[in-house]
Amino acid sequence: MEEKMQIMIVDDELVVRESFYHWFIKTGHGVDTAATGEEALAKLEDHPFDILFVDIKMPGMDGIELLERVMEEYPDTIVIIITAYGSIESAIRAMKIGASDYLLKPFKPDQLSLVLEKIVQQKKINSKYRYLKGCLEKMTRFDNIIGQSKSMQKIFDLIPEIARSDASVLLCGETGTGKELVAKAIHAKGQRAGRPFIALNCGAMPDSLLESELFGHQKGAFTGATHARKGFLEVVYGGTLFLDEIGEISAKMQVDLLRVLEEKRITSLGSREPTRVDFRLISATRRDLQEAVRQGIFREDFYYRINVIRIPIPPLRERKDDIPLLVNHFLDKYSQETSRRVDRVTHEAMALLNAYDWPGNVRELENAIERAVVLSRSRTLRSSDFTFLQLPALVARRPATLRELEKAYIVQVLEDSQWNVTRASRVLGINRATLHKKIKRFGLHREKAVSLPNG
Repeated sequence: MEEKMQIMIVDDELVVRESFYHWFIKTGHGVDTAATGEEALAKLEDHPFDILFVDIKMPGMDGIELLERVMEEYPDTIVIIITAYGSIESAIRAMKIGASDYLLKPFKPDQLSLVLEKIVQQKKINSKYRYLKGCLEKMTRFDNIIGQSKSMQKIFDLIPEIARSDASVLLCGETGTGKELVAKAIHAKGQRAGRPFIALNCGAMPDSLLESELFGHQKGAFTGATHARKGFLEVVYGGTLFLDEIGEISAKMQVDLLRVLEEKRITSLGSREPTRVDFRLISATRRDLQEAVRQGIFREDFYYRINVIRIPIPPLRERKDDIPLLVNHFLDKYSQETSRRVDRVTHEAMALLNAYDWPGNVRELENAIERAVVLSRSRTLRSSDFTFLQLPALVARRPATLRELEKAYIVQVLEDSQWNVTRASRVLGINRATLHKKIKRFGLHREKAVSLPNG
């Protein structure tokens, strides 16, 4: 049974549009038409199409320009060029840009059948490619941690090794880098996986409340304690306790926790009877605890007790290779959660996202994609959807057009990659063929490298 597809015919001649329409409707395919390239792009924003049949000569936006836009913004869409015999050179040029085939006017229905048969075969190949790509993407994930950069791959390799022990772990990194995800992955791969994982942000509560949350209390232990309550140190029995922002706790709390780690017992507020506890401690901090120890504001004995294994989590600006993967992941996540059909990011928008320093790291990137998806009015996120991001390092010092910015960023990525096109295309989130086209379009050469504008 032939696969049914969504087809759009783009031609300024009504008779051509109607001929195609009626032929494809008879064969059971979904069909729409557009009289101009601009109309076709507007319809593409609202509805996915498998195939576009595009007339090469149209007023306004011609078929070549439309083809270039479709290849940039909807690379999975197959484009067939419609041309007259006198425009055969333009058809060949279109094939080089990315058109899958072309039809010479006038043509017969059996020619359309042959073209469709080729397209079905091509879609099967594309489907296999997407399957293999999906397998590759799974290899870049580790328990919801996404990354293909060398620094993240090292962490992926470390997690199973660390999970086999019960030693305390200290995760160091800026806010939003994914420290809790790493802690959960260590827990999930270890012997305690079937027991509780409890996360507590030590910097988000005063010392007295933190003490009550961790140690629990008896009825009447303080004003308002109308009933007894177990603390997390007791509730987490057999599992993993994750203390985020541990650098913010008081000296007294450091002493209390050190005693718990050494004695494996706690005494809740208002009680005299100690209770045995059993948990693995994973801590996280954005502060330099070694410096805090030197300054005398963090206890040295407690620091060494929680720092048996230390894992630094790199900020997003130091692993730009991961940005395209993360963008696609969050795009898919929030498109599903919001039921909005937003499934693409233009290359220019991806270049801007790559160029931004992300002070809030992965959390900020996730928030940016969620906001853009919610507010977007089309299927495609463009650079204009990210105007809320501040890009001082790129644009504050001198005005630059989007074309200049894209060119400068591509050159910077090429330079960072030692002009390795495969590696550079991965960072940019585009394929090698597209990068080669951009190199040619901008007339880039290694000896003519320029830098992004900065301060």
